[in-house]
Amino acid sequence: MDVRAEIVRLELATTFVISRESQDWADVVHATVTHDGIEGKGEAAPIERYGETAASALDFVERHGHLVGDDPFALEEVGDRLAALDGEQAAKSALDAALHDLQGKLLGQPVNRLLGLPRRGPPTSWTVWLGDPDDMARRAAEAAPRFRRLKLKLGGGDGLDVERVRAVRAVTDRPLQVDVNEWWTVDEALEAVGELAALGVEYVEQPLREGDPGGAELRRRSPLPVYVDEDCHTLADVAACREIAHGVNIKLAKSGGIREAIRMAHAARALGLGVMVGCMVESGLGIAAGCAVAPLCDHVDLDGNLLLARDPVPGPAFVDGIQVASPEVGLGCG
Repeated sequence: MDVRAEIVRLELATTFVISRESQDWADVVHATVTHDGIEGKGEAAPIERYGETAASALDFVERHGHLVGDDPFALEEVGDRLAALDGEQAAKSALDAALHDLQGKLLGQPVNRLLGLPRRGPPTSWTVWLGDPDDMARRAAEAAPRFRRLKLKLGGGDGLDVERVRAVRAVTDRPLQVDVNEWWTVDEALEAVGELAALGVEYVEQPLREGDPGGAELRRRSPLPVYVDEDCHTLADVAACREIAHGVNIKLAKSGGIREAIRMAHAARALGLGVMVGCMVESGLGIAAGCAVAPLCDHVDLDGNLLLARDPVPGPAFVDGIQVASPEVGLGCG
């Protein structure tokens, strides 16, 4: 099979702010795998938090793309070969998605049909990026008619995180989740979670730094479910998350692709953990791969393409708050 890749810049409609950074654009890598004249396409959404960039992802695909071999259906063997190489999970996810897309096109079926899963998962949340309380409330009120769930970015470091949630709750009764992006200490988290529970927040995502030794204590004492993101990358991490969390956030850019993400979802279920699927800033091509996993999840946060000024590769349809997988063959992105 022939493999090629290119960097694509995604421009955001507005500046996106979280506790550790702000951004106006994101570079992703589009990988194409060709077999018998048929192209399968996948997207890598690397982030520097994990030591990955678009340049490093592109380099990985160009140097190791040959590891996909000649059989587009040998996903287990390909996955093993890629997993033996350190890092660059986003690049691996692009190759995995491209192979799934290729399989669907060769067989004339959408990827969800190949996986035996429905096209629809739970409604996606809309991310209200970090700002002052009044600004977040204004943006939440604007989004609420279109979205059935809202995820609030916290971690302002200014003592106003609960006020941010209180301000949003005053303008909408939509279900709320919060994502702290590793910005609280254990004491700060324990002080906040009781008030957040009283405001009807459903869960708190990654309140502590990855590997924080206080994770088990927070899990034990929190009245809110704790979901971890940065603490959970691949299947090998899931079992340990049971000690520090009530659920895990699976992202294809961390797991290395659809196949590993599905393994993670089933393992989390077996351990009594909740399951969500998230995303980075991605085009419809990346979100389409996430939609393949969404039906296995309790919570869905696949709004990366909806944050863009223009989506260069439309895929899923956004219907009644749900990212619905395309009925077209493969990932449905052309």
